[in-house]
Amino acid sequence: MTQTSTTAGESTPAWPSRAWSLRPSTWTWFGFGLVLVVYADLAWRRRWMSDDGLIVLRTVRQILAGNGPVFNIGERVETNTSPLWTAILSVLGLLPGVPLEWISVVTGLVFSVAGLFFGLDGARRLYQPLAFPGLAPAGALVVCALPPFRDFATSGLETGLITLWLGGTWWALVRRTSTVDGLWTWPVAVVAGLGPLVRPDLALFSGVALAALLFLLRPGLRRALGLLAAAAALPLAYQVFRMGYYGLLTPNTALVKEASEANWARGWAYLVDLVQPYWLLLPVLLLAAAVLTVSSTMDRTFVVLTAVPLVGAMVLSLYVVRVGGDFMHGRMLLPALFCLLLPVLAVPVTRVTVAFLVGVGCWAFVAATSLRPAHTAAPRAVGVTDERSYWSRATGHEHPLLAVDYAAHPAMPPALEAVRGVAGPAVLIQDYATRRWYAYPTNRPYVTVAADSMGALGLLIPLDVRLRDGYGLANPFAAHSTSLPDGRPGHQKWLSPVWELANSARLPIIEGGPARAGDVAAARQVLDCPKIVEIDASVRDPLTAGRFADNLVGSFTRGSVRFPRVASPPVDCG
Repeated sequence: MTQTSTTAGESTPAWPSRAWSLRPSTWTWFGFGLVLVVYADLAWRRRWMSDDGLIVLRTVRQILAGNGPVFNIGERVETNTSPLWTAILSVLGLLPGVPLEWISVVTGLVFSVAGLFFGLDGARRLYQPLAFPGLAPAGALVVCALPPFRDFATSGLETGLITLWLGGTWWALVRRTSTVDGLWTWPVAVVAGLGPLVRPDLALFSGVALAALLFLLRPGLRRALGLLAAAAALPLAYQVFRMGYYGLLTPNTALVKEASEANWARGWAYLVDLVQPYWLLLPVLLLAAAVLTVSSTMDRTFVVLTAVPLVGAMVLSLYVVRVGGDFMHGRMLLPALFCLLLPVLAVPVTRVTVAFLVGVGCWAFVAATSLRPAHTAAPRAVGVTDERSYWSRATGHEHPLLAVDYAAHPAMPPALEAVRGVAGPAVLIQDYATRRWYAYPTNRPYVTVAADSMGALGLLIPLDVRLRDGYGLANPFAAHSTSLPDGRPGHQKWLSPVWELANSARLPIIEGGPARAGDVAAARQVLDCPKIVEIDASVRDPLTAGRFADNLVGSFTRGSVRFPRVASPPVDCG
């Protein structure tokens, strides 16, 4: 007699009695595999390396050269937001004969696909106790359809690592609470605690995941404290290192982007820039409706595990909106959107849900082929933009991957020629009106380049040439300056090359170039203020035990120091 099992109100033959090709589990895994291959293929077709990704690779090169986690030799500035991404690339960079750009692109792609896999399997395990016959990767179609998910799967940025960590953390949490093959608890806590090392704002998701883990397991106080200690050990160790080595509580990028300030209006516009062009509310509502049709079978564990990514999505998106978003279309909201999709990456297939799933499939086809924001057609260098399309057009390469591909950008040849043409130590600055470069003498035993775009240039010039940007990513003075009024998202700071002359060049400044002696002298007075001198010392002084201790103690207040970006006497050092 053929055994039957009742699932979601339907009688179906028990799986062991069916041929493998007729089992719902077979078609579930086939759907998972197909969507993973499609996503990998779509992301590979959009492979590229962003200029910001190249910034990370200069730090990796410095580490591999033995100069430490710095952008410039002798200057301890944390230009990379993700310590874990930098560490992973530094280890993989030991592979002989493989360009760092390719290592970064391929690793990001593998991590992105792996994160989607863990999310899919987490959803499968979430619904497994409810005994649904099969699942369709409906939510994963949203990931495949949206261009930002495809573009930033590579790009050289930490987005792939974020996808892997979010998917992996949720998968581990679901599996730990499973009654079938649960994991040990402390590894789940350690993985969940890695959020601040993946990117500082992901500490929000770490908190949500750890709270859910403790709520579901209900350990005693002693064990709970032990799990929290295991989760916090690595982030706390790195935080102490950051404070003592770099002299700040946060990455330098947080100062550059003024992450403590609120800009709700600009952040809301950034959210709309992602949601509106793709009709994103439509698939979200369809997927939510599909899950609600099976809500009668949900227990407390199911509700809590579903709430983790939903709450995580809410807090992460609120944070991005609060700080004002970013200049790269969709990029900063991808973690929140991926969290939102985690419980519905795969959805049970029933007679009721199939209509919703077909609707999501139709939307995915239209979104993947037709729906685009207006700025995709004409990528711009200001405001929110399609970063990949902009650099593809600017460099003349469909897939700008290597730093040398960026050498085709119109602004790059003059800069490289200026660096190659310097016979000895000098400060190089550019007249932005004429695009001509000028070399000024310096008492410092190295060449300093005052630049704006610094990723490709940083890889194309020698490591012992110091590159200090006006935006402040590798320039502590610019990072501590006041913001531009209505500055571009992510580019709130800009310090003119005059300040680099005041910092590095030999006075007096000869008139006739892009700098005036009076402006340089005024900037020099500001840089002589005690608080600014201390910032410079925290970055440049040799890292002795005393310097580490001073940096550690001073990090609590040093991040709040600001000075006017336009120097004018009399100077107030208060």
